[in-house]
This record gives sequence, C-alpha cells and structure tokens, in this order.
Amino acid sequence: IRAQHTEIPAVVIIVGSGTATKQAKYGHFAPIRWQHGEQRLAEVLISGEGLQRPVEEVFTTLLHEATHSLAHIREIKDTSRQGRWHNQKFAELAKELGLDTTKDDRIGWSLCKLRTETATTYQAVLAELKSALIAYRHPEAPGGAVKKNNNNAVACACQCPRRIRVAKAVLELGEITCSVCESIFEPDE
Repeated sequence: IRAQHTEIPAVVIIVGSGTATKQAKYGHFAPIRWQHGEQRLAEVLISGEGLQRPVEEVFTTLLHEATHSLAHIREIKDTSRQGRWHNQKFAELAKELGLDTTKDDRIGWSLCKLRTETATTYQAVLAELKSALIAYRHPEAPGGAVKKNNNNAVACACQCPRRIRVAKAVLELGEITCSVCESIFEPDE
C-alpha cells in the first residue's frame, strides 16, 4: 500500500482480538501508539477473527485503515463519535486509495468495497496474502470476562470525545449538550 501511496507513513501492524469488546471490529487505526527509537509510529490492528474472510475483504480492511492513516497525516478529521461515524472526507480519501464506500445510517461512510481495478493493481499482494492467511482467531465467548452492568445508566459521548454516564430517565428528559464542543451527548451503540 505504501509503495502505491507514498504519503502513507509506516505503521506497526498487529493481529489481535476484534471481539473483546461489545462492538466487534475487523480493524482499527491508532496514531502514535508505538515507539521505535526516536520515531513514534501508528498502530493498525487487524482482527484475528476477520482473517477467515476472503483475502480481498482482509485487504479492504488494510486499505480502510490506511485511509485513516492518510487522514491523520493530512490532519483531516475523517470521523466523529469516537471514530464510529465516518464522514464524507473519509469517503473521499478511501476513493483515492481505490475503495468504494457506502453510507450506513449508524456508522456513516465506513463500509468499503475493493474496486476491481484496485484488486488488479494489488494482484500479486493479494496472492501473497492469500497464501499467508492460514489461520484465524475464534471469537471471544460471550459472557466470559465481561463485567455485567447492574444499573440503568447509559454511556454517552460527544464529538470531543468526552464521555458521561447518565440514567435513562434523565436522558429521556431532553438532550444534554457538551459545553466544550457544543455537540449533543449521544448514547453509545
């Protein structure tokens, strides 16, 4: 990917759990998580559970995370709601990297599909990746080490992102606005 798009910086790629939290995921991008000598590096996580998908879908996840990396390097805000909502700027950058995006009412322009011409460009990489993907991780067992919530509080976040917990009854009384970013605290999904 970096050979095709030289602006994208080096990252540390890790394979880990994508089901250890409530919301399963195939990957994530996190800036400056790693230290290598004097250099700070971003992290790209690929979920082990997602490795059972077709190689084109796994590669699409890598391009999706590369899109976040490109947004970070260009200082473009491509998400909100703690990275859950992908905006139109994300869609434009994804297109630049060879992905088509589809808008979803819950997560914005996050859903990506590898274009045919992009798959052709990366044909050798896809073949190499296909031969390397020989194992995948099983999802976390539900109810394992997950802490049960014993109250009726709802976790909410604004666009800063600040987080609060508030009783459902209080939330139902009306919107709660963040005084820092002036956005509405919305319940986590």
